Amino acid sequence: MEIIDAIILGIIQGLTEFLPVSSSGHLELGKAILGDNSIPEESLLFTVVLHFATALSTIVVFRKDIFDLIKGALKFKWNDDLQFISKIAISMIPAAFIGYTFESEFAELFGNNIKLVGFMLIITALLLFLADKAKSTEKKVSFTNAIVIGFAQAIAMLPGISRSGATISTSVLLGNDKTKAARFSFLMVVPLIFGKIAKDILSGDLTYDSGNFTALSIGFVAAFIAGLFACTWMIALVKKSKLTYFAIYCVIVGLIAIGFAFFNN
Repeated sequence: MEIIDAIILGIIQGLTEFLPVSSSGHLELGKAILGDNSIPEESLLFTVVLHFATALSTIVVFRKDIFDLIKGALKFKWNDDLQFISKIAISMIPAAFIGYTFESEFAELFGNNIKLVGFMLIITALLLFLADKAKSTEKKVSFTNAIVIGFAQAIAMLPGISRSGATISTSVLLGNDKTKAARFSFLMVVPLIFGKIAKDILSGDLTYDSGNFTALSIGFVAAFIAGLFACTWMIALVKKSKLTYFAIYCVIVGLIAIGFAFFNN
């Protein structure tokens, strides 16, 4: 993989992991446009590295929240912190179960399936538009909400469905405070990312070529820095109800993707 390609894909991952425009969909589009001919194992390793970078950027942005949650949970009382962690754990169940059970089926959806990405981006746009019109509240995520948001996260495994867009929109449409919805959305994915990384490493499916070390490192740094910026920016945008702009963007990119797939058949 070329250095420039690694930087571009790293920035795409870092931005789109948090901005509600689908990181998986944009990575597929990026690979198609850049003509990524990596064998599946090499492409998987690069994707894992980029996801690890964005998980770390989430931890950095929410370091105070995470520290407070751990400190509160260690009191071993049914307080707000332990309840929040329990909600995160509940929200992980649908994605973990569906991802593990249908891993091969989901894997087949990736790999230059640009037309699917286009249609799913348009669905993401609809979710964002509806969420942006929801009334502001002070409500926090409930246990029932956590399960529903977890299913939204599972559906977002489809390329083109934004994970952050689906989970934040679902949470807001359930009547939750927009800032609390964004916080829950970003924190709920961190355990899943590390779990998926551990599974990929233990499975032996990852192959490492020392010749790709520079590209992997630069891609990691690009994704980490872009992730720090995007995560912080997204929290402010959700609070100010600016998701409609991303809805418009998703429609435009979705239509371009469908057109690209049509003319390249």
